[in-house]
Amino acid sequence: MNNDIINSVRSFIHKDEVFLKGIRYNADGYYVHKRKKNRSYKVSVIIPVYNAENSIEKAITSLIRQTIGFENIELIIVDDYSTDKSRQIILEYARKYDNITPVFLEKNSGSPAKPRNIGISLSEGKYLTFLDSDDWFHDDGIKSLYDLLEKTQDPYAVGKSIKLEDNVTSVAGEYASWRTRESIDPFTIPRLFYHLGPTGRMMRTNFIKENQIAFPEMNFAEDKQFFVDVLTKCSTISTSDRVIYFINRYKENISLVSKTNPLEKFDANLKVIKYIKSKKLPVNIEKMALNRFYEIDGITRLFDRGHFLKSKEKEKYYEKFQKLIETTSDLPYDFTDSFFHSWHKSIVKLFEEKKYDELIKLIEWSRNENIKDYEIINDRAYYILPISTPMEHREISLIAIHNSTKVYNDNLLIRMNIYGKQINTLNCFTIRSRSNHLNEFEYPLVEVDSNTYEVTLPLKDLAEKDNGLFSIYIKYNGFERATIRMNARRIINSAEKKLDFYVTMADNFGLNIK
Repeated sequence: MNNDIINSVRSFIHKDEVFLKGIRYNADGYYVHKRKKNRSYKVSVIIPVYNAENSIEKAITSLIRQTIGFENIELIIVDDYSTDKSRQIILEYARKYDNITPVFLEKNSGSPAKPRNIGISLSEGKYLTFLDSDDWFHDDGIKSLYDLLEKTQDPYAVGKSIKLEDNVTSVAGEYASWRTRESIDPFTIPRLFYHLGPTGRMMRTNFIKENQIAFPEMNFAEDKQFFVDVLTKCSTISTSDRVIYFINRYKENISLVSKTNPLEKFDANLKVIKYIKSKKLPVNIEKMALNRFYEIDGITRLFDRGHFLKSKEKEKYYEKFQKLIETTSDLPYDFTDSFFHSWHKSIVKLFEEKKYDELIKLIEWSRNENIKDYEIINDRAYYILPISTPMEHREISLIAIHNSTKVYNDNLLIRMNIYGKQINTLNCFTIRSRSNHLNEFEYPLVEVDSNTYEVTLPLKDLAEKDNGLFSIYIKYNGFERATIRMNARRIINSAEKKLDFYVTMADNFGLNIK
């Protein structure tokens, strides 16, 4: 009997290999396998695939488990001319489930853009979403976004995407998913354009098709341009604080072995900048969209990275940044006014003045100086930068400084001084696991007097937490975080646990529960 099963499997494999070799592609260079006709789906899921034999099954299985019911999902898997066993695996699942449509490209396109566009053109579900072949959905992920869009009738919704690394579980694009919001003006979200990947979001299919929104066929930044188009076409959107999607960033994930050169990435970002300018958007929207590329891609990812400091060809970086500066010459506003980090303005000024040695010094300060000097002036906080005047000081949005810690009636009372221009947006005192950012605990802040705040932590509550290392910070403006400067260690022995409030390498407040 076992031999019969083995022979049957081998027969299927052989038939698949023969079939795949004999595929006849259409004039557009792809082949669409069998499709079930006249089927009404709630959601279309599009998976672009390239050499994903080690991960595609987990991605598909996560869809089969969806609480919305897999029968309500149209799964379109577009294989970009894989050379491994991906196509055979896709065909095997298509035999089991008639709502899976395999699509095979005649040649590798070199980008997820073409596979995703083909998937969009074939999609018949009321809504559509994307899944990368090495990621997976939370069991309730699709239902959560579907129910939200059915309720609001918005064209777009985004939820929480969890990035999984070897030592840390974190939230990607936390600005969008820190709370549930229904039918809001998208441009009331300050960092709207900061996370423009396809993860954890859903769109109404006819909205995408009627507006002819497509991924540009570029090797990088194609998703950024796509979602710029999506967001600038939306009058309202919704956000969810529910976990929707898991992003695989484990070291063994082979899709990350080949990384795009940062200078090549920059060229792609320049194309998107020019595209955004060509759209002639309202100034407030254009400023928001462009700031993502000027500040994040232009400064943080080009300069404020180890690859820049290590490079022996820094002039190539300067040449790229000069091209970015040139795109700002006809803007009717100062593009640095939208920067979220004021010291980034100093990078631009140093570059324009060709003070490259000081620019490098400032990046070294950013990356290597754990303890950064600051000064409080009129209740506002400022970094003291390691460069010459007049750019010596740059304002910090918020800074918290530990004042005192004492035990009182089985509670821990912590006082701190808080300064900065964002002090009116204070939310809470937060303790978050350093290894799992979903594991966090919030406590209310009470104002004691001007710039002095207190938090009450029940010792019993702390003792019930799992052992481990925790970061401590002030949460403000909804999701943003300010660490708390600390210069003295305090160990508190409760009946159940040792609570070690220690000083981190950056002189910040930390907690080790043992």
